[in-house]
Amino acid sequence: MEREQKNIQDKLDEARHQFIATIAQNMGLYGVSDTNGRLYGTVLFSKRPMTLDDMSEALGMSKMSMSTGIRALMDADMVERVWEKGVRKDLYQSHDDWYQSFTSVFVNRWREAADNNQKAARRAKEEFEAFLEEAEDPYLIDVLKHDLEKIDYALHYYEWLDEVISIFESGEIFSMIPPK
Repeated sequence: MEREQKNIQDKLDEARHQFIATIAQNMGLYGVSDTNGRLYGTVLFSKRPMTLDDMSEALGMSKMSMSTGIRALMDADMVERVWEKGVRKDLYQSHDDWYQSFTSVFVNRWREAADNNQKAARRAKEEFEAFLEEAEDPYLIDVLKHDLEKIDYALHYYEWLDEVISIFESGEIFSMIPPK
C-alpha cells in the first residue's frame, strides 16, 4: 500500500512538472522568461506561501535568481507578497485571480504599444501632410495621398484598440465574458 502511494506521488510530481513546463513555455506572452515561468509554476502548486529559500531549493537555483524572478512575477501581477505570523522572511504566493492578472499584464502591454504606435502615426501624418502641401509632382502627390489613407486607417484602428483596452481596464469585459 505504501509503495502504491509513493507511485501515485511520483506520477503527480511528473504531471505537475509537465504542466509547469508548458506554463513556462508560454510565459513569453506575459513578458516573463521560461525560468520565471517555472518559478511561477512552483509557487502556484505550493500548498503554502514560499520564501526565496524554499524557491531556491525547489528549483535548484540561486536565491539571487529567485529574488529577480519573483520581482518580475510581482511586476506582472502574478504573485504577491504575503505575511504570516511568526515568519520573518518574505513569503510569496500566486495571485488567486488569474483573470485580473491577465488583464493587468495585457492592458499594460496593449496600452503602451497602442500609445506608441498612435503617436508615431500622428507624427507621420503631420509630416506627410506638410510634404503634400509642398509637392508639385503628380506622382508624388498620389503616393502621399495613398500613404495618408493608410495612416488614417491606422489611426482609426488605434482609436478602436483604445476602446477595447478601456473595456479591459474598466473590468467591463467580465460582464461581457464572465470568468468561469
